[in-house]
Amino acid sequence: MSKLLAVLILLLSPVMALGAGGSAIPLQKSKIDLYDQESLQRGAQYFVDYCMGCHSLEFMRYSRLADDLGIDEADLRENLLRGGAEPGDMMTIAMRPDDAEAWFGMAVPDLTLVTRWRSPDWVYTFLKSFYVDPSRPYGVNNALFQDVGMPHMLGGLQGTQRGVYKTTMVDGEEHKTIQGVELVEAGVLSPQAYDQMVRDLTAFLTYAGEPIILERRQLGIYVLLFLGLFFVVAYLLKKEYWKDVH
Repeated sequence: MSKLLAVLILLLSPVMALGAGGSAIPLQKSKIDLYDQESLQRGAQYFVDYCMGCHSLEFMRYSRLADDLGIDEADLRENLLRGGAEPGDMMTIAMRPDDAEAWFGMAVPDLTLVTRWRSPDWVYTFLKSFYVDPSRPYGVNNALFQDVGMPHMLGGLQGTQRGVYKTTMVDGEEHKTIQGVELVEAGVLSPQAYDQMVRDLTAFLTYAGEPIILERRQLGIYVLLFLGLFFVVAYLLKKEYWKDVH
């Protein structure tokens, strides 16, 4: 049994490392509610307003989003469509990969599957973990994703944070390790309001990664109920067939 456990740990350790983002700071629980349609609607608006200048959702269609989240066409056109996009279009952006690589040093990733790749808790923690770092090109770093090559687009809303470090001595030299962040100057939003905004955005990205998820969960309940009923029928039938034998 101990050998089997050791093998499982070895097999799962790369997956766990990926989910943790390779960082020493712990992930915070996002506590998203995919049944909260208003939260998903707000998250969609936040994504279009703050993220879609650089990041696409190239596997998501505007019309699918509107149908799933209860957004009528008038609101869709007024609030979410940008740059002449139509409801039937995919949520792509005008930025070319070559331009992104020249400006940011790398191609900007599409975010359709980011919560399936990283996890909702990772995305939620990442959006709360930017801190001032003058050594970086945009003046900020991220405690969860060190040396990330992007600005903090929500910085004006969250405010200014500084890094919290742990200092250790190695061979007589001080080494600092990032342990977290703390708010030093409030932004437009209160910490509670910013947390809710990030939670809404994380919920929307989780939905975008698997739009069928709510329907699949509902279908799963029906399947379990059917299997439970079928088990009772099968058990009674078995007793009837085998009553003369037993």
